[in-house]
Amino acid sequence: MPLSMAKEGEPNTIRRIGGKEEVRKFLENLGFVAGGTVTVVAQTQGNLIVNVKNSRVAIGKDMANKIMIA
Repeated sequence: MPLSMAKEGEPNTIRRIGGKEEVRKFLENLGFVAGGTVTVVAQTQGNLIVNVKNSRVAIGKDMANKIMIA
């Protein structure tokens, strides 16, 4: 399921990153890599604040839909 559907506070494992090559590279530079752990901290109007690799990152819903979790 996409990251945008994750519950707040639950750690999730990233399964794959979709989208174009430039989008995947951008997300990888932020710390979103397959096998990594991501936790949704807050969700506001579709935008998400997540913990990934010990940092908080804000991403839009469109980016969150490209990140598949388990």
